[in-house]
Amino acid sequence: MTSADKTHKLVQDAYAEVARKQSGCCRPKASCCDKKPYTVPDHPVPASELGLSCGNPLAFGLIEKGQTVLDLGSGAGKDVFLAAQKVGRNGKAIGVDMTPEMLTLARKNAAQFARTTGLTNVDFREGKIEQLPLPDASVDVVISNCVINLSPDKPQVFREAHRVLRGGGKMIVSDIVLNRPLPASAREDAGLYAACVAGALLREQYIEAIRQAGFADVQILSDQTYRSSQAGDDPITCNAADVLEGVAASITVLAVKG
Repeated sequence: MTSADKTHKLVQDAYAEVARKQSGCCRPKASCCDKKPYTVPDHPVPASELGLSCGNPLAFGLIEKGQTVLDLGSGAGKDVFLAAQKVGRNGKAIGVDMTPEMLTLARKNAAQFARTTGLTNVDFREGKIEQLPLPDASVDVVISNCVINLSPDKPQVFREAHRVLRGGGKMIVSDIVLNRPLPASAREDAGLYAACVAGALLREQYIEAIRQAGFADVQILSDQTYRSSQAGDDPITCNAADVLEGVAASITVLAVKG
């Protein structure tokens, strides 16, 4: 088993357990990305909120009616359903996830979404975000919410996002980056990796990987540095709160395919 395979298995096992419990590792108080997850009071499928988010890539008014939106690491479908409402009946929202348990939960939630909204414009596909199961130039917007940092090959994820986007398409991703390197003990902590922290890139590396994938006009739309007081009841990060103080940050990035 390669190092990448081991990382995928670590992440898959962690999120399969979340899907079975139908709750995030951090409960409602704080997400696995060490800040309170954004919640939508009138979300059409409340069960799709597992407390795993570190940002809100849909909050910037960049998705339009009729577009096709792809969510990388779609989990229980929270952002897919919100995107589906934004694009309307003539648009489509696609979620890709590698964890079968999450896909089962998302498809169950999709049935509830259809009953609640009357919309059937969602599609969940199994696959790794480093090898997206979509053709070239097939989507208008790529989103992701605290997932790319879990990949063992983040530059490849950005290359794949660039590949599936149409010309002029947008990538809007919320993620965890590092302001400075983590201590070796934290980098080697499997729990912190599953919590979106140990595998995170330095912010300069993250932005450069996006540019190297071919994107232009890369902008940081939001930026919040982690504080130890945000650890709350998180059973993973609370024990490393002092180590993470000022080191990790939640950012949302916009990039455009030229």
